[in-house]
Amino acid sequence: MSRRQFRFQDFEIWRRAAEVSALLFALADGLEGQRKFRFAEQLRAATLSITNNIAEGSGSVSDADFAHFLNMSRRSVFEVANMLLLFSRQGYVKTDLVGPLLDKLEEQSRMTLAFMRNLKG
Repeated sequence: MSRRQFRFQDFEIWRRAAEVSALLFALADGLEGQRKFRFAEQLRAATLSITNNIAEGSGSVSDADFAHFLNMSRRSVFEVANMLLLFSRQGYVKTDLVGPLLDKLEEQSRMTLAFMRNLKG
């Protein structure tokens, strides 16, 4: 017997965001180890916002409303990218960790934008 899924679980943009979230949560754990608790919490919150907005928007009754939530998700991608760049500049995160994460976030942003454009027809 198959388990019923939520609509958002079918979307590649949600699955990819969930994958990068695991990496970002691990990075946040490392910040806590450095006693950067506020930064860790902010990173977790912004990271959660990426997938949360995709999930919440998928429950919308209109494509326009869904696109609004996707836009918020995309904005959270930019927020996370900004934090990674600043944390790296401050030496809180190793530069070699940031590059691959930024690549994944850039791809997430592009995929989300393409998905939004598809919704708008």
